[in-house]
Amino acid sequence: MKVIKAKTAGFCFGVKRAVDTVYEQLDSCDDKIYTYGPIIHNEEVVKDMESKGVVVLRSEDELDRLSGGTVIIRSHGVEKRIYDKMAARGIRIVDATCPFVKKIHDIVNRESAAGAHIVIIGNPAHPEVQGIRGWAGDRVTVICDMESAQSIGFEKNEKICVVSQTTFNYNKFKDLVEIIKKKSYDVSVLNTICNATKERQTEAKSIAESVDAMIVIGDKHSSNTQKLFEICRMACNNTYYIQTLDDLNLNQLGSVETVGITAGASTPNNIIEEVQNNVRVIF
Repeated sequence: MKVIKAKTAGFCFGVKRAVDTVYEQLDSCDDKIYTYGPIIHNEEVVKDMESKGVVVLRSEDELDRLSGGTVIIRSHGVEKRIYDKMAARGIRIVDATCPFVKKIHDIVNRESAAGAHIVIIGNPAHPEVQGIRGWAGDRVTVICDMESAQSIGFEKNEKICVVSQTTFNYNKFKDLVEIIKKKSYDVSVLNTICNATKERQTEAKSIAESVDAMIVIGDKHSSNTQKLFEICRMACNNTYYIQTLDDLNLNQLGSVETVGITAGASTPNNIIEEVQNNVRVIF
């Protein structure tokens, strides 16, 4: 069996930076360490941090009960009011927000102040999108599909600023932008999809088109991994979405000659290597 592993599989810059930040704080900080939300969307990584004493704050209520310590902002970022709340209470903040996400915060904050209606293309339930929305003003709309794009309405002569969740599907983003552009004469589009996301999606599609089976590795809550799975499944019917090797039924690969492997931006390299090595050894 031939196994093709994507060169772009695994931690992206922003995720590696966030994970490294937590471990650096564990080594250098005497305070109790918390993360506001899971630092990244990967259960295995979060479990390891918790085993070393990191506490994950999974709600704003839990944050409100804190009386001290160090809170690390997750890679997805948070709303401005969360920063303000912690600063007002004297809680030490370590910001591990991905710099590419932080750039979007700055854009929507600036454009909102200039009077623009902010349109965020992304999953409204995703923490990154919720965080971006929290840096915009009152006039902000989130769209994620054709239906929500077609239903949106703007005031006459309203200035529109469009940004995207960093892990959104690039082709879908372009389709939604075309719908929005037909609704106003003053639309500014800022493609804020991360280059690493586009490269990962392009490579995954190319590999999936050339293999008999495709394995996509990542946490079930990982948006970028879900997008990879969707893209690969369109190109290869035998596409499997797993979190770890334990989720893979190797019997399903018994009759195939070529297998492709890719992974989301929050998947540790050791998990990718374990899957790759086992597939190679068994077949």
